[in-house]
Amino acid sequence: MPHIKGIRTHPHHRHGHPPTQAVRRRLNGATTIMASKKVLGFTAATAALVLGLTACGNGDGGDEFTFGILYPQTGALAFLGPPQIAAAEYAISEINEAGGILGAEVPAIVEGDEAGDGAQANEAANSLVNSNVNAVIGAAASGMTQATYDTITGAEIVQCSGSNTAPDLTDIDDGGYFFRTAPSDLMSGPVLARKIVENNQLSVGIVARADDYGNGYLGAVKDELEGLGAEVVLTETYDPDATSFDSVINAVSSEEPDAVALISFEEGAQVVAELLESGLEGDQLYITDGLNDPDLGTTVNENDPSVVEGITGVAPGADNPEFNEGLRESAPDLDVFQFAPQVYDCVTAIALAAESAGSTSPADYVEHLPEISRPDGTECGTFAECRDLLENDEKIDYQGVSGNIDFDDNGDPTSATFEVFHYGPDGHEVLGYEEYSSEE
Repeated sequence: MPHIKGIRTHPHHRHGHPPTQAVRRRLNGATTIMASKKVLGFTAATAALVLGLTACGNGDGGDEFTFGILYPQTGALAFLGPPQIAAAEYAISEINEAGGILGAEVPAIVEGDEAGDGAQANEAANSLVNSNVNAVIGAAASGMTQATYDTITGAEIVQCSGSNTAPDLTDIDDGGYFFRTAPSDLMSGPVLARKIVENNQLSVGIVARADDYGNGYLGAVKDELEGLGAEVVLTETYDPDATSFDSVINAVSSEEPDAVALISFEEGAQVVAELLESGLEGDQLYITDGLNDPDLGTTVNENDPSVVEGITGVAPGADNPEFNEGLRESAPDLDVFQFAPQVYDCVTAIALAAESAGSTSPADYVEHLPEISRPDGTECGTFAECRDLLENDEKIDYQGVSGNIDFDDNGDPTSATFEVFHYGPDGHEVLGYEEYSSEE
């Protein structure tokens, strides 16, 4: 059975051809691209392809390591873009301060806009592949990774997302090249369900967007609620592109649940507004990472942002004030930190895998990604510290800024930290953190 440790109160209350227009190089930063690993097995033909890709510039032990990043510069999740690029650049700056990867400075990040559109995201992915990057960080949205992983991992380039949470990504046919540092919704869902039951709200409605993210999260919340003895009185999914959510609101109103779990992205602000207008109280509403925005109140009701008071949510987080302070110094204008620790860990883990392999080639270092985070190694918390241990032929257990990762054979983290956020009289606040492990 999965195991959740107790909540800890936070003292401050708070995944060849020229590049298209969707991709550009950053001149003042560096990014990293990371891939994930499941079961590796190469035929002779595949091995030949790997050699060909290596010769074309995907790296050998003497080359510089170039990261690509696929993230939302535009589209519904654009608010998640700044922390993704800022975290990747921050990680790379620390890697370069420590001497770079295999002694070579990491160059500027190659950027691609996923834009919330599968076709554009895949066009950007193709441009990243054609730019001969050694790893890709992203995509940010699970659906955009579903649209692009075949292009990236099919080219035998490592891909790592710091914000993909859809359970279906565990079993994709990625050849062992896709990883993620964000926890699956199979881990997030139980944490949200337990917060509801802890508040003695035992009749629950679940509303979710009709996509991989929504359906996977819905199932995880429902299973945990029922396992804890709560009654799930309705499950409703909706088209995220809809302009009206009357059918959802009417279904909730007819059942009169004690609480409603809303699994959504930015469009959920309209659902929140309509649920509150229908008579639901803020303390009856629970939300997920897709709405973890300090400005949610203004988005829901510009004239009265306080309408969201009482709403509680759960999102992957990191109980790591030191990291937040460092990132804030690196990116002073950053005001959203969602998934930044997980993206930082993608970049750092990939860099350590390359150091462990002594090669920048994805075909070489991909097998080392799980090894650099295994519990049988010596714990270390920075690129420099871990790199030095590797140079002394020691096994390492990288302790990420987002928490202990411990990649499993599918490239998923086996433990995670979640923040419990809330909208109180003073606005958005973090109530505390919960740790969840799939090992027990």
